[in-house]
Amino acid sequence: MSQPMPALAANQQFCRSCGQIISSLAPACPHCGAPTGVRGAPPDASPKSRLAALLLCWFLGIFGAHRFYVGKIGTGILQIFTLGGLGVWTFVDFIMIIVGAFRDKEGRRVVVWTD
Repeated sequence: MSQPMPALAANQQFCRSCGQIISSLAPACPHCGAPTGVRGAPPDASPKSRLAALLLCWFLGIFGAHRFYVGKIGTGILQIFTLGGLGVWTFVDFIMIIVGAFRDKEGRRVVVWTD
Protein backbone atom coordinates (compact mmCIF):
# COMPACT_ATOMS: atom_id res chain seq x y z
CA MET A 1 0.00 0.00 0.00
CA SER A 2 1.40 3.40 -0.92
CA GLN A 3 1.74 6.25 1.52
CA PRO A 4 -0.23 9.47 0.95
CA MET A 5 1.64 12.40 -0.54
CA PRO A 6 2.74 14.98 2.05
CA ALA A 7 1.05 18.37 1.92
CA LEU A 8 3.06 21.19 0.40
CA ALA A 9 3.35 24.67 1.88
CA ALA A 10 2.70 27.69 -0.34
CA ASN A 11 6.40 28.12 -1.11
CA GLN A 12 7.24 24.47 -1.80
CA GLN A 13 7.22 22.09 -4.75
CA PHE A 14 8.34 18.58 -5.60
CA CYS A 15 11.64 18.18 -7.45
CA ARG A 16 10.92 16.85 -10.95
CA SER A 17 14.02 14.69 -10.80
CA CYS A 18 14.18 13.11 -7.32
CA GLY A 19 10.72 13.89 -5.91
CA GLN A 20 11.96 15.60 -2.73
CA ILE A 21 10.13 18.63 -1.34
CA ILE A 22 12.09 21.80 -2.18
CA SER A 23 11.54 25.55 -2.18
CA SER A 24 9.60 26.85 -5.17
CA LEU A 25 12.21 29.64 -5.46
CA ALA A 26 15.25 27.33 -5.63
CA PRO A 27 17.13 27.44 -8.94
CA ALA A 28 18.28 23.83 -8.36
CA CYS A 29 17.31 20.93 -6.10
CA PRO A 30 19.55 20.86 -3.00
CA HIS A 31 19.22 17.06 -2.88
CA CYS A 32 20.06 15.99 -6.44
CA GLY A 33 21.22 19.24 -8.08
CA ALA A 34 18.67 19.12 -10.90
CA PRO A 35 17.70 22.56 -12.28
CA THR A 36 14.15 23.64 -11.46
CA GLY A 37 13.75 26.22 -14.20
CA VAL A 38 13.63 29.11 -11.71
CA ARG A 39 16.15 31.77 -12.65
CA GLY A 40 17.59 33.53 -9.64
CA ALA A 41 19.44 36.82 -9.62
CA PRO A 42 23.20 36.59 -10.18
CA PRO A 43 25.30 36.82 -7.02
CA ASP A 44 26.64 40.25 -7.98
CA ALA A 45 23.19 41.71 -8.63
CA SER A 46 22.17 45.05 -7.14
CA PRO A 47 19.00 45.23 -5.03
CA LYS A 48 17.95 48.25 -7.12
CA SER A 49 15.27 47.78 -9.78
CA ARG A 50 16.42 47.85 -13.39
CA LEU A 51 12.97 49.00 -14.50
CA ALA A 52 13.04 51.95 -12.08
CA ALA A 53 16.54 52.94 -13.26
CA LEU A 54 15.44 52.68 -16.89
CA LEU A 55 12.35 54.84 -16.38
CA LEU A 56 14.27 57.43 -14.37
CA CYS A 57 16.92 57.56 -17.09
CA TRP A 58 14.30 57.93 -19.83
CA PHE A 59 12.26 60.66 -18.17
CA LEU A 60 14.79 62.45 -15.94
CA GLY A 61 18.12 61.27 -17.34
CA ILE A 62 19.52 64.71 -18.12
CA PHE A 63 19.19 65.49 -14.40
CA GLY A 64 20.94 62.24 -13.40
CA ALA A 65 17.94 60.85 -11.50
CA HIS A 66 18.89 57.26 -12.33
CA ARG A 67 22.39 57.83 -10.92
CA PHE A 68 20.99 59.26 -7.68
CA TYR A 69 18.71 56.19 -7.51
CA VAL A 70 21.63 53.74 -7.60
CA GLY A 71 23.68 55.79 -5.14
CA LYS A 72 26.08 57.51 -7.54
CA ILE A 73 25.56 60.98 -6.06
CA GLY A 74 28.74 62.59 -7.45
CA THR A 75 28.08 61.66 -11.07
CA GLY A 76 24.41 62.52 -10.59
CA ILE A 77 25.41 66.06 -9.65
CA LEU A 78 27.73 66.20 -12.67
CA GLN A 79 24.84 65.17 -14.91
CA ILE A 80 22.72 67.98 -13.50
CA PHE A 81 25.39 70.57 -14.35
CA THR A 82 26.11 69.14 -17.82
CA LEU A 83 22.49 68.24 -18.64
CA GLY A 84 23.45 64.60 -18.91
CA GLY A 85 26.56 65.39 -20.93
CA LEU A 86 24.25 67.19 -23.38
CA GLY A 87 22.28 63.99 -23.65
CA VAL A 88 25.17 61.75 -24.73
CA TRP A 89 26.01 60.51 -21.22
CA THR A 90 22.33 59.85 -20.56
CA PHE A 91 21.98 57.93 -23.83
CA VAL A 92 24.98 55.75 -22.98
CA ASP A 93 23.56 55.06 -19.50
CA PHE A 94 20.18 54.19 -21.06
CA ILE A 95 21.79 51.60 -23.34
CA MET A 96 23.87 50.22 -20.46
CA ILE A 97 20.72 49.78 -18.35
CA ILE A 98 18.93 47.99 -21.21
CA VAL A 99 21.77 45.50 -21.75
CA GLY A 100 22.32 44.96 -18.00
CA ALA A 101 25.78 46.53 -17.78
CA PHE A 102 24.84 49.49 -15.55
CA ARG A 103 26.25 49.28 -12.01
CA ASP A 104 25.28 50.79 -8.66
CA LYS A 105 27.54 52.60 -6.17
CA GLU A 106 28.88 49.30 -4.82
CA GLY A 107 29.78 48.03 -8.30
CA ARG A 108 26.92 45.52 -8.45
CA ARG A 109 25.10 45.14 -11.77
CA VAL A 110 21.54 46.50 -11.91
CA VAL A 111 19.92 43.48 -13.61
CA VAL A 112 16.76 42.57 -11.69
CA TRP A 113 13.77 44.16 -13.47
CA THR A 114 11.49 44.46 -10.43
CA ASP A 115 11.99 44.70 -6.68
